[in-house]
Amino acid sequence: MSEAVISRVSGWTRAVRLAVVGLVLAALAACSSVYRNHGYVPSDEELALIEVGVDTRDTVAATLGRPSGQGLLNDVGWFYVQSRWKHAGAFAPQEIDRQVVSITFTEEGKVENVERFGLENGQVVAISRRVTDSNIKGVGFLRQLLGNIGRLRADQFVD
Repeated sequence: MSEAVISRVSGWTRAVRLAVVGLVLAALAACSSVYRNHGYVPSDEELALIEVGVDTRDTVAATLGRPSGQGLLNDVGWFYVQSRWKHAGAFAPQEIDRQVVSITFTEEGKVENVERFGLENGQVVAISRRVTDSNIKGVGFLRQLLGNIGRLRADQFVD
């Protein structure tokens, strides 16, 4: 064989090798995971600036900004939601993290409660909570007093 033929054949094999390496690298890049964040949740430092029982809707809006979600009934709460999604190749996107911050207000418009929730194994988990009042809303004294009557059993009174 002549040198020209040998150099052509070696040039083709080199080009084929480069093409194969390029295809392998492109396939690996296509399978790499891409992470996307959606929404906004204030940090703990920003939430520390909100004082329960003192701040109002206007001061919370000035400090944190208005959320994308609000309570539908009576506008009692604001909800900040952030999700992190993993996109891997041709597979369906998977939610790997979700944070929800809930700020509830009294009827006068003052901050009543600040809570942070997370998504753990498909279950909503309370991460942090700041509450001022008791959890008994709209329950009168007699209802509290007589509310346990149906829960009593006869074996509780007999030794």
